[in-house]
Amino acid sequence: MVGSVGNGLVDLGAGAADAAVNGVGKGMMHPEAAAAVEAALPMEVESTAAPAAGAGSPTRREIVLGRNVHTASFAVKEPDADDEETGEREATMASVLALYRRSLVERTKHHLGYPYNLDFDYGALAQLQHFSINNLGDPFIESNYGVHSRQFEVGVLDWFARLWDLEKNEYWGYITNCGTEGNLHGILVGREVFPDGILYASRESHYSVFKAARMYRMECVKVDTFISGEIDCADFQRKLLLNRDKPAIINVNIGTTVKGAVDDLDLVIKTLEESGFQDRFYIHCDGALFGLMMPFVKKAPKVTFKKPIGSVSVSGHKFVGCPMPCGVQITRLKHINALSSNVEYLASRDATIMGSRNGHAPIFLWYTLNRKGYRGFQKEVQKCLRNAHYLKDRLREAGIGAMLNELSSTVVFERPKDEEFIRRWQLACEGNIAHVVVMPSVTIDKLDYFLNELMEKRATWYQDGTCQPPCIAGDVGQENCLCSLHKK
Repeated sequence: MVGSVGNGLVDLGAGAADAAVNGVGKGMMHPEAAAAVEAALPMEVESTAAPAAGAGSPTRREIVLGRNVHTASFAVKEPDADDEETGEREATMASVLALYRRSLVERTKHHLGYPYNLDFDYGALAQLQHFSINNLGDPFIESNYGVHSRQFEVGVLDWFARLWDLEKNEYWGYITNCGTEGNLHGILVGREVFPDGILYASRESHYSVFKAARMYRMECVKVDTFISGEIDCADFQRKLLLNRDKPAIINVNIGTTVKGAVDDLDLVIKTLEESGFQDRFYIHCDGALFGLMMPFVKKAPKVTFKKPIGSVSVSGHKFVGCPMPCGVQITRLKHINALSSNVEYLASRDATIMGSRNGHAPIFLWYTLNRKGYRGFQKEVQKCLRNAHYLKDRLREAGIGAMLNELSSTVVFERPKDEEFIRRWQLACEGNIAHVVVMPSVTIDKLDYFLNELMEKRATWYQDGTCQPPCIAGDVGQENCLCSLHKK
């Protein structure tokens, strides 16, 4: 089978063993074996062997939303009886992993569209990878399982509680497995506080918010947004007044997914109170990316539990730079009792979404928070915002429509014409727009590399004048569009 491991990998034979022993690049894998391995890897990886006679260049598949089935795989095959004696299987797996690592290096070099900070060094934590660390149950209550990292988890939670102005004896939280889990938990808490409440979320909220509504069978009302992506509180008020008799559960975006827009929390609260929902609302703040950046932006509105919010969640693998998906969810302690239950099997209490939880993630977060602290994060936020403005300005100078929200490092611009270019740079797209999320790992050099390549491609895409760049006025406003109709 193409892409399988061991003897199933088109019988790699001695060539694979040599490649593993000598290191990929010194030894040479069998051409068919190399092709089989690379068939399952991203297209930027260069072949370690010359193509077989008569072989053509690989065909580029058109990307169709939701329809591109990933068919390549590294299959698993049972060892043969003599594998332990020859060592061939270990050598084969080593060569596959070496090639896979090369693909990771290459794909990281061309990573711009998704909000992950790839600048980290956790070498000091390698000594802990041999342990199965599981933080099942409540972070604040011991369980029978002793190989945990709750002491790190609570330290991280205390740091975030201080950041958002909530006293130690007034908060509850845990390290989630991703940002989606933080939203699922925050909305679940809101539903438990107000069982008959209606969920309100702007149309540009993350898809996990609407997933939560489906999972919990909640009535969900979508609220219109401005061209910036920020919630339109006039439309919010109109929709609130249509449901005066039911409490409101609101998702407030601290940075929307596509445009990086920050909802006006103070205006949301004012709208609720003026509409007669005093003490009948629960606000969850989805701060997946900018929830940790906003506190370090001068004159930015504050996300704080001194305001009548119910919960805040952020992702740990985005701005912080944790190497595995994770997140932080903080809520008020008074809300959690309605959600929790005692579990005798654990000798603990559980109020989380998942049962077992990654015990390594809190250690990675703790390590980063200790290394960088508030001052380190502030410097990185300033760098991100500065580089985002640089990218926006360079795009506009080149005649490419672009938008950057005031509190954001997400640069929105016209969607590149070529899907292969989009895949190469891993750009997130929606309709006629794409975006680059400038993270601490995105340097000026990387942006210049991207811009130069984009300029070269555009010269080819639009050289004969028969094809024009897309109009993005409907997505980012006429003032940010530089198509032939709106270019000034």
